Amino acid sequence: MNQEEQWLLPDGVEEVLPERARAIEQLRRRALDLYRSWGYELVYPPLIEFLESLLNGAGRDLERDTFKITDQLTGRLMGVRADMTPQVARIDAHGLRRNGPTRLCYCSTALRARPAQAGGTRLPYQLGVELFGHAGADSDLEVVLLLLETLELAGAGERVVLDLGHVGIFRALLEASDLAPAEQGTLEDIYLRKARTELDRFLAERTLPANAARALAALPFLDGDGGVFPQAGELLADFPAAIEALAELERLATVLEGRGARVHLDLGELRGYHYHTGCVFAAYLPGDSEPLAKGGRYDHIGEVFGRARPATGFSADLKKLASLTPVPRGAGILARGGLDDPDFRERVAQLRAQGERVLLALDGADNDPAELGCDRELVVADGGWTLQPISF
Repeated sequence: MNQEEQWLLPDGVEEVLPERARAIEQLRRRALDLYRSWGYELVYPPLIEFLESLLNGAGRDLERDTFKITDQLTGRLMGVRADMTPQVARIDAHGLRRNGPTRLCYCSTALRARPAQAGGTRLPYQLGVELFGHAGADSDLEVVLLLLETLELAGAGERVVLDLGHVGIFRALLEASDLAPAEQGTLEDIYLRKARTELDRFLAERTLPANAARALAALPFLDGDGGVFPQAGELLADFPAAIEALAELERLATVLEGRGARVHLDLGELRGYHYHTGCVFAAYLPGDSEPLAKGGRYDHIGEVFGRARPATGFSADLKKLASLTPVPRGAGILARGGLDDPDFRERVAQLRAQGERVLLALDGADNDPAELGCDRELVVADGGWTLQPISF
């Protein structure tokens, strides 16, 4: 092994250096404090667990993204979590077993066998919230508003565009179309790619109710602002479940726009279709193809654990959120004194208690203030220990 190979990291695996680590940690603390103020309780799911438990229920969709290892104690296969949401659902359904709404949050590293996009990380620092035990639109609205506050903390602010959809609309049309499972899968794939020519051909080759075929043909291309609702209402008038889903979506969009959010509606959005059951949402910066955060409703996630609690939530990569704003220049105090001096020790302790970052100037070392991130120094002046600015 040559010297370069000794420090080379795998693709999608990166180390975080001090300044960026400080920005990530500061945002983590602020976000978790925000969630606590909304009533969300912090949990720590295990990093690894038996594969059949980790990939139960909604976790089955993560099979290809999950690293597998053999447990040396039992010989059984284990997996490293690729996403924490199914684990948090188990905590709610099996660990806590509460009857009323439960609000949980989490923030820790996950590991993915493949990056979500080319050149992306395989080590997301996953931050998220989940609200269990409530099936109404109020809980959807709560988590979306909390998502927007999280993005404001990260410095995204008014730049964010919130993409909203509702998989219940598509599901209602499928129920009226009597398509075989394989045909449904084909149609879902066409929707995800918004392939208009393929969609037209797919519908022409099948005998579907005219109203369902007309709605299925138009749905992927009903996107934009609130002006899509009247048109959608006419197309979906014969499908009560779809009209109910549309009403939920309209209420959500109205409240969010009233708050000043930039909302983009996509009534044919099927992201996570097998996983989600209601409203879905994702936050984007203009020009980006990958979302800053995403989430939605997934009411059947607890079934495999014996309790099909309704649920909604969102998650984001904290490392990506922390990269939205420049890392502030470090501020610190270089203390030029000896620990054998009690007055010096007391002054250093006072400054640290006030929240200052104080570094001791070590005897014989290159105590370069710029390299150490110090903009002031503690020196003896006027008969006492005094703070002075450092000029660069």
